[in-house]
Amino acid sequence: MAQKSPTTDVESSTTLRNSLVSRRSYVRSIATAAVAAGVFGGVADAAAAESDYETVTLDPGEDHQVTVGDGETLENVLFDCTAEGARVTIAAHATDWTIRNVGIKGEFDVGSPDAAFGISDQGGNTSTIENVYVADGAIHGSEATDETAFWVSPEHSGHIDFKNVNVQNFPDNGIYASAPAGKGGGTIHIDECYAANNYVANFRIGSAGSAVTNSSVQVDRDGYGGRGIWVWAPGECEIDNCQLKLGGHNYAIDAGANGSGTSVTVTDTDYSTDFHGGVNETAGSSVDFGDGVGNDPEPTIPDGVPETAEDAASGN
Repeated sequence: MAQKSPTTDVESSTTLRNSLVSRRSYVRSIATAAVAAGVFGGVADAAAAESDYETVTLDPGEDHQVTVGDGETLENVLFDCTAEGARVTIAAHATDWTIRNVGIKGEFDVGSPDAAFGISDQGGNTSTIENVYVADGAIHGSEATDETAFWVSPEHSGHIDFKNVNVQNFPDNGIYASAPAGKGGGTIHIDECYAANNYVANFRIGSAGSAVTNSSVQVDRDGYGGRGIWVWAPGECEIDNCQLKLGGHNYAIDAGANGSGTSVTVTDTDYSTDFHGGVNETAGSSVDFGDGVGNDPEPTIPDGVPETAEDAASGN
């Protein structure tokens, strides 16, 4: 089983199959959503009484793809990927989009160099990832073919809010959002999220103004022991009110990469120190500790984070 070294400090070659697909009923424009709520409210309420969400069951070997465009919302859908070789890619490289109440059920067992979510806001606006479960993870492929949960492309120029996301067991990063730091410059805010056992890094940011807040990281699985939070250049970034327990597998906070330094401010956060002190500063990087920082982390799943794919899809 091939693994990346904990000292790997290069952007991986994660790519996406971003071909267009037919939009189905679970992808709606803002205008369509308004009409459905206002004109057909009674019908919608009756349908909701029967089922809170739509289930898309993938066939063995199916590579299902969904594209979310400008102003569109993907919501209340469960993608069942439990069949052998089944996987889904949700691509949102647009602006003002929303992905909400989405669950992915089943471990990706293909070992391909892809991502469950390939995203960016390319219009300088704000897009949202909210109440998403992608915790069944993926198997290790090889050094060049591991799966990523969330890949934020370098062209990201706006802002993306991650809220109430459960991301676990991916071999090529959980939320991989450092690439825009070197190109589009778009910001990331990861808030009230839970990450566990994602290799390379659980959370990865770098653009100035990006932050991880009110979130937890837990690592207790061999082979998936990535960094807690990896901050790339240029920064400055923020870590606030987080619980980072790495169990001796890797750094809780790692700053800098590829010969470029960065800066990160840490407040009201507990982090583990059993891997080389828990903090790594490279290439002149600085990790500045403010008030309320300790070394007794107690990671928990924040309130509102879905613990199953069904919970996510139903909005619970």
